[in-house]
Amino acid sequence: MLRGIYPGRFQPFHLGHLEVLKWGLNKVDELIVLVGSAQESHTLTNPFTAGERIEMIRGTLIENEIDLSKIIIIPIPDILMNSVWAHHVSMYVPSFSVLFARNPLVVRIFKEAGYSTIIPPAFNREKYNSTLIRKLMITNGNWKDLVSESTYTFIKSIRGDERLKEIVGSDK
Repeated sequence: MLRGIYPGRFQPFHLGHLEVLKWGLNKVDELIVLVGSAQESHTLTNPFTAGERIEMIRGTLIENEIDLSKIIIIPIPDILMNSVWAHHVSMYVPSFSVLFARNPLVVRIFKEAGYSTIIPPAFNREKYNSTLIRKLMITNGNWKDLVSESTYTFIKSIRGDERLKEIVGSDK
């Protein structure tokens, strides 16, 4: 069985992430979705907890009828030592053969650790961008069409958009 890994912070999980995930599933039998910076939440760049991000991912997968038996979602905390991050990841996840990532540093780290790496397409990166989506949440912009319906509903139910606005307000 060929297993891949797709790391990201997913703050929030958006439709570009979904496209990468579907693209990756066409290349492997099983895909590990690695929810990075799991210890971070309630900040401008990491407003959602690892558990909240897992709920967004699972909800989006269910909504899009993606076979959950082919997906493993694992949260992982940061270690702030880039040179050993691939080894750190390998202690948290089942074995895998290939990394799917666009981040040049992540690709380099895994290549140096001996893993096969594939850079997925950008899938309209200018539009599907978590930084932009968080900014739109803060400014009352239209972000609903950039995430799945289930992610939008989930964020609204936990008042995640309000959380972001309060975080920005407390920084002033």
